[in-house]
Amino acid sequence: MECDIKDNNLAQMGKKRIEWASNDMPVLTQVREKFAKEKPFSGLKMSACLHMTAETANLARTLKEGGADVALCASNPLSTQDDVVASLVEDYGISVFAIKGENTDTFYKHLKAVIAHSPNITMDDGADLISTIHKEHPELIKQIIGSMEETTTGVIRLRAMEKDSALKIPIVAVNDAKTKNMFDNRYGTGQSTLDGIIRATDMLIAGKNVVVAGYGWCGRGFADRARGMGAKVIVTEVDPIKALEAAMDGFEVSPMVEAAKKGDLFCTITGDINIIDKQHFEVMKDGAFVCNSGHFDCEINLKNLEKMSENIKKDIRNFVDEYTLKNDDGTKKRIFVLAEGRLINLSAAEGHPASVMDMSFATQALAGEWVVKNKDILKPKVYNVSEEIENTVANLKLRSMDIQIDKLTEEQKNYLESWQEGT
Repeated sequence: MECDIKDNNLAQMGKKRIEWASNDMPVLTQVREKFAKEKPFSGLKMSACLHMTAETANLARTLKEGGADVALCASNPLSTQDDVVASLVEDYGISVFAIKGENTDTFYKHLKAVIAHSPNITMDDGADLISTIHKEHPELIKQIIGSMEETTTGVIRLRAMEKDSALKIPIVAVNDAKTKNMFDNRYGTGQSTLDGIIRATDMLIAGKNVVVAGYGWCGRGFADRARGMGAKVIVTEVDPIKALEAAMDGFEVSPMVEAAKKGDLFCTITGDINIIDKQHFEVMKDGAFVCNSGHFDCEINLKNLEKMSENIKKDIRNFVDEYTLKNDDGTKKRIFVLAEGRLINLSAAEGHPASVMDMSFATQALAGEWVVKNKDILKPKVYNVSEEIENTVANLKLRSMDIQIDKLTEEQKNYLESWQEGT
């Protein structure tokens, strides 16, 4: 079996982590049991570019139980858990190409390795896999029946491809599923981002001015949790509706250039480029901390920060780099960048808790099954997750939490479906 991982001897600890995560993933467990019986992916090859965590390992196990021949690579150079991938190789017989801290060349070598797996289905965190296939391996397109995309950033890229008529493969926007973005993005990102920041810095959040760039589901989740720990939160936005929502949720809203003067801790969660740039670094306080929880490491313009800096000290603490800048008045200040501007929650911590990834990955797995069942009618466009899958995952999750809900009576259904009822 082909693979490229750090150390196979880490497998024992990795298996413990995978099993521990599985304990808190009851919905995905039920999907795995269903797949083991029905084998929806029998005879199919699957390649996935995802964060290589214990939760992802349980998704990979589910796909393999469904009959798929699975090959995995990391979607971020710092998000791999080396012991987990060792266990996937040693204990579960799954090909993995991922090493925590891998450089750019190795990242793309691993991406090419899963492309060489010659997949029939792909899964992506950020659309790197599917966009590389379109650009460099168009000969594979005719055999790929569909792909799933797990991130906001990736869905943006894929919808842009569809708009430009460049998309040649059916895509399911798993990120846009309610059972994903309303829970994974909001509760998962909110908690895990703070977890990563605290692990990297040992910072007391209470009393800090925390600047949150972006008020989508991820941003609002982080803002809520930072406020819950006693922070004074400032939100920056370009969308007037989201800015208004942030204001009515009780947050201060201002342009980044103004927020930059006040912030003690900055976190970008937008999916766009150069959110924090030269003009913002220039007015930051001495000792400001800057991090990112968006998918790619382009939200903080580190190239400009490097040009502005007199001195750069790497790893003054795990996942903390110190940049020293000279102010106009001749004084100096330090800006601390966490995790090289990459995903702080996966670089310095363990990513989202298993309980919330349970829904996301159950949705991901069932979306894969849906693609196989509908392969003859799907067109090269971006599809939303079906309402049937959404309701299945939500009901299974409620049941696992021992929560019951009401059901509409026939009278109530008729009332909601009729235009003749009124005042």
